[in-house]
Parts: sequence; structure tokens; C-alpha cells
Amino acid sequence: MLHIDYYFSTLSPSAYLAGTRLEEIAAKHGATITYKPLDIMSLFARTGGVPLGERHPNRQAYRAQDMARQAKRLGMPINVKPAFWPPNPAPSSYAIISAQNAGGGDLGALSHAVLRALWVEEKDIADDSVIRDCLSAAGFDPTLADSGLLTGAETYAANLEEAVNAGVFGAPFYVADSGQMFWGQDRLDDLDAHLAGDC
Repeated sequence: MLHIDYYFSTLSPSAYLAGTRLEEIAAKHGATITYKPLDIMSLFARTGGVPLGERHPNRQAYRAQDMARQAKRLGMPINVKPAFWPPNPAPSSYAIISAQNAGGGDLGALSHAVLRALWVEEKDIADDSVIRDCLSAAGFDPTLADSGLLTGAETYAANLEEAVNAGVFGAPFYVADSGQMFWGQDRLDDLDAHLAGDC
């Protein structure tokens, strides 16, 4: 069976703009997905990236314009300057990890709900009540927000190490079991074609 390791950050606007296309592509090809939320700032530090606040103003201005363009093209709302920025991504990441371990809900819907809460709904994704609402909406037990914190922290750290070892340097990043890598929501069509055997 085909498989995709999905490395992402709950801070990433590009992960938000991916919507549920990854899940649709996986379903189309009968592929499974392992969700691997990670600390994007630590990933940048390890792989030569630059945190947003340290980028030249020209790069920051372009990023804001491009986010708005991409969102319009995809028919998705977005606030390019969210009310709660930057939130602590760890609590929402731990909840996604706990939900994946627990099963019983829709991980794609959960991940997208967290990202939407940040980039559209002007919510603080580090807030336990926001995380519980996202868990419930995706069919998970909302108390997962309060459990598995140690395991969540360990897995979160392990995901970073796995990402670096796999060649990951940004988010969202998709690694097929063939070893082929795809960076960014704008490369999902390439992932789809690869899984179909076309590239």
C-alpha cells in the first residue's frame, strides 16, 4: 500500500491552504498518511531556513501578497496577519499526535480545523478550549487535549529528527514511501501524479 509521511506545522499558512487535498489524493490512490507535526522554527534552524520575523521586509511583503493570491485562487478565506500570531504550536501539535494514537476520528479534518482556527477564525490555537472544539468537530474525544502530553512532546521532538533525516526543510512537506519528496501545497498535483505513476 502506498504511504505518505506528512510533515507540517500548525503555524503554516501553506499547510492551511492545502486544505483537504492531501486526504483526497491519498483516498484516490489508496494511500495511507502519517501526520507528523513538528517545530518549524527548530527545523529552520537545523536546515538553513530563516524565521519570518528575521526575513528581509521585501520577503515578508511578498509572502503576504502571495498568501492572499493563493487563497483567492483556491477559493479559501485567509487573514494574512492573524489576531494571535505567533501562537505556541506545541499544544495543538500534541493534540494531533494524541488523536492519531487514539484513532476514531478524522485526522485530516482535525489538522485543517486547527489551521483554519488560526488563519481564518482569529482564534488562539494554543488555547485548550479551541483545541477541544477542533477535536470534537473532527470526531475525537475532546479530553485528548489534556492527555498524552508527555508522549506528545516526545513524538513532536522525534518528528523533527525524522524530518531532518528524511531531507525535510519546510512545511508542508510530503514524503512518499518511494522516497520522492514534495514541498508546499503547490506541489500536491505533483504528488498526485507521482502516486499515479506518472512522474
